[in-house]
Amino acid sequence: MRLLITGGAGFIGSNYVRRALSGAYPGLVDAEIVVLDKLTYAGNPANLDPVANHPRFSFVKGDILDSAVVDELLASCDQVVHFAAESHVDRSIQGAAAFVQTNVVGTQTLLDAARRHGVERFVHVSTDEVYGSIESGSWTEDHLLEPNSPYSASKAGSDLVALAYHRTHGVPVSVTRCSNNYGPYQYPEKVIPLFVTNLLDGLNVPLYGDGLNVRDWLHVDDHCQGIELVRSAGRAGQVYNIGGGRELTNRELTGLLLEACGAGWDRVDHVEDRLAHDRRYSVDDTKIRTELGYVPRQAFEDGLVATVAWYRDGRTWWEPLKNR
Repeated sequence: MRLLITGGAGFIGSNYVRRALSGAYPGLVDAEIVVLDKLTYAGNPANLDPVANHPRFSFVKGDILDSAVVDELLASCDQVVHFAAESHVDRSIQGAAAFVQTNVVGTQTLLDAARRHGVERFVHVSTDEVYGSIESGSWTEDHLLEPNSPYSASKAGSDLVALAYHRTHGVPVSVTRCSNNYGPYQYPEKVIPLFVTNLLDGLNVPLYGDGLNVRDWLHVDDHCQGIELVRSAGRAGQVYNIGGGRELTNRELTGLLLEACGAGWDRVDHVEDRLAHDRRYSVDDTKIRTELGYVPRQAFEDGLVATVAWYRDGRTWWEPLKNR
């Protein structure tokens, strides 16, 4: 079996690739893994160095918007796990065009090729941000989509296109929507690696607004475990929420990061809040737990300590990225 991983040089995609080729996923022990990645600023070949010489691994530098490249790859691949996306909210506020092109049109380009070549499975990896913001309770998969940023709107659009290709053309699509990820190899524009690397360098960290925005935190290993469960046993045409079960305000998260890095609150700069900053995210992941047996394995406190240690020891990975 040949599995195409789009965006496989990014944070989450590369984790999935490394784990797949390490034998972590029984359903992929003999699979050939083909990575398609454009290598934008967030796609890093170093993320794949641990598997670069694996006999079942191959890499193609290319854009999911390039229909010729996509068609050639889909003609020889049996399944797709689609990670490739523009994903940073602040960048989408500054300019939305790349987000709409990559996330919506790029997904549609992949789906067209998947339909032509009769792929067996297509897992579209999305985000809980498509739901908007929720004051209390948690979103189930049938909740109304109310995205508030250009990024989340583009992901909501790609979700709807993917599900429409299942209903219209029978493409065997499943959609996953995850909560906030953290872990090694995360590009240092995201909050945890940004704060950790700033603190390690003696710099201050920026805390938006009153710091009371709430996020549910999910270790990247657990997220990829959930994606693999959906790929191997999920139902086509269905959406599966993947949560970590650890809700924190941004202020609480900041306190934990300060403690882990041996810093005090004098290292925090309170900055103007992000435009349309969603107040709280919370997914109900009962469906994937009951249907597929998903259980997050990484306790947040342990995962955070390990993540901080990885960045402390991994300067050769992140310093070049921050010095660009």
